Amino acid sequence: MQFVVTAYDGTDEYALERRLRAREEHLKSVEKRFNEGNHLYGAALLDDTEKMIGSMMVVDYPSKEALDEWLKVEPYVTGNVWQRIDVLPCKVAPIFMESYK
Repeated sequence: MQFVVTAYDGTDEYALERRLRAREEHLKSVEKRFNEGNHLYGAALLDDTEKMIGSMMVVDYPSKEALDEWLKVEPYVTGNVWQRIDVLPCKVAPIFMESYK
């Protein structure tokens, strides 16, 4: 089952610092899950000054419960970077999935 995950960083003065501190572990986690076929696409969300303020990911997990298990160990969650996370089911168009075959 595919999901769009939109996660927003905190807006306090230390938000970017927390993101940068957790970023290396986050990217390692994403690479692992990409190689396992769970993470399909991702991007940092930027404000008007191109400062990172959140993340967007398209992921593929067997269930919402499995996705929730990933979020429990996601470095941006455990590092208190993401303050709000929205998850919606989605369906990636087949043309975009061809590279995963």
